[in-house]
Amino acid sequence: MSLGIMIKGSEGVVLAADSRVTLLNQFQQPMPNLPPGAQVPIMLIPATFDNATKVLTAAGQDFIGAVTFGIGALITASGPRTMQSFIPEFEKELEGTETKRLSVKEFAEKLSAFFLARWNEHVKRPANPGEEINFLVGGYDEGAAYGRAFGFAIPNNATPAEQNAGPGQFGITWGGQNDVASRLLNGYDLGLLQFLQSSMNVPADRIIAVKQQLDMRLAAGIPYQFLPLQDCVDLATFLIKSTIEFQKFRTTVRGVGGHVEVATVTRDRGFQFVSRRKLTGSKENGYGNAKSRDVLTKL
Repeated sequence: MSLGIMIKGSEGVVLAADSRVTLLNQFQQPMPNLPPGAQVPIMLIPATFDNATKVLTAAGQDFIGAVTFGIGALITASGPRTMQSFIPEFEKELEGTETKRLSVKEFAEKLSAFFLARWNEHVKRPANPGEEINFLVGGYDEGAAYGRAFGFAIPNNATPAEQNAGPGQFGITWGGQNDVASRLLNGYDLGLLQFLQSSMNVPADRIIAVKQQLDMRLAAGIPYQFLPLQDCVDLATFLIKSTIEFQKFRTTVRGVGGHVEVATVTRDRGFQFVSRRKLTGSKENGYGNAKSRDVLTKL
């Protein structure tokens, strides 16, 4: 679930994600009219938690950050754990590295190897369709003029693949519950291509040509190489907030929600949060004071 976005711009790299994690709880629905011996239906009840951290950073690596989306938690012997909860262990592994400042590719490779090991330790089986943990990693190599961006998925595509490769190539990478973002940026849902191939019998070799034509005619035409860093931040925030608002009207799993966290990585300032959740007490949340009690009474 969730929605993760990475924008490689000429002024820096933007990393953004929502803060919702969805756990699916299995529940046997009692049905008194079932005949003897019939299998009791199992329902999946989604439970959402809106304070997860999906924009990740590691101590000592101040010019690199990451975004995670897809499966929000690994089921361990002690219960479900978010990817953020494993970062202290990842940082301990990095303490032994000889290079103080890793390149973006090296960081992505180490992060991938770390979570692949956690998958093999706790899950111990191949991933089912749609069950992967996805990561986007962006930042700056030492002395580089422009940032670099990589993506990988645990466990099936663990080798980091560079996104918008090359110093003069800029663009956006996103994933998760991306149908709203895809329609806004591409002009169509990515599921359309699968529909054309499976239901309309469009040959596989024609799908690539169809996609090229759709992109040329329907894409939003955003000049990523031109966008100032602030515009990249605004675009990432807009796409995630639009998804959150649109999902309020749908009956599908609302896997994108909570606070939108955004960070930038620049060649001079490194990793910096632009928008981040803050821990608050009861008064800041509006509980336990006269005003909130009055509102509750009126409701």
